[in-house]
Amino acid sequence: MRTIHTDEIIQNIKEMCIEANLELSKDMKCKLKNAQKTETGNLGKQILSQLEENMKIAKEESIPICQDTGMAVIFFKLGQDVHIEGINITDAINEGVRQGYVEGYLRKSVVKDPIERENTKDNTPAVIHYDMISGDKIEITVAPKGFGSENMSRVFMLKPADGLEGVKNSVLQAVKDAGPNACPPMVVGVGIGGTFEKCAFLAKKALSRNTDEKSPIPYVAELEEDLLKEINMLGIGPGGLGGSTTALAVNVETYPTHIAGLPLAVNICCHVNRHVTRTI
Repeated sequence: MRTIHTDEIIQNIKEMCIEANLELSKDMKCKLKNAQKTETGNLGKQILSQLEENMKIAKEESIPICQDTGMAVIFFKLGQDVHIEGINITDAINEGVRQGYVEGYLRKSVVKDPIERENTKDNTPAVIHYDMISGDKIEITVAPKGFGSENMSRVFMLKPADGLEGVKNSVLQAVKDAGPNACPPMVVGVGIGGTFEKCAFLAKKALSRNTDEKSPIPYVAELEEDLLKEINMLGIGPGGLGGSTTALAVNVETYPTHIAGLPLAVNICCHVNRHVTRTI
């Protein structure tokens, strides 16, 4: 049994909130750079160049890549051989988020109540997903999610008979409906299976996966490639102003489901697909 104090968790999450908002992961940087080479439209190339310049300025001046620093989404994998010492783990995670957003001068966008709309002034609470894993380590992923693209996400409760074609058509429809509102070029997270809420979780989780890592399931890897090609044929383009780069990547996650259903979720993210992972 290994003991980890919540002070260490708080410090890591604080740093990760700031890091995620100031600099994109290596895979996302490469995707943007490669998109400039393959984009066919002059305006699209110009916009992609501006996005890369924006990233350089953000890094050099330690300012957020995007003014919407998102709602903090935390994937917290707890090793079953870890003993947590200190305060309540959920309180510790939220304290890390609070410190990160306050001390990092990141925009506070969370409201206490969805109807009354009073700002919490520290970007808490976070949305936290817990998972028990084997071993004596904790794996934390911090994924701040902006809401321009979040608002364009969809859940479809398809029939089993809709099959793979139904999945493809629904994902394409979601992207078409999103259009310029999702701040393309986008990353598209897709969750298939489970239940109503599980497929949405899978789609969110898919966004945090390295975009260079393809699914180990052959038909899913093929589906990711096909969807990326078809999405980029829609002509929405960078900034929604036309071009051949509407999406930088499509990540698909699956889960077993009931014989009577085919749940599907599409969680769209703009090019600022932020995620940082650390193991304690």
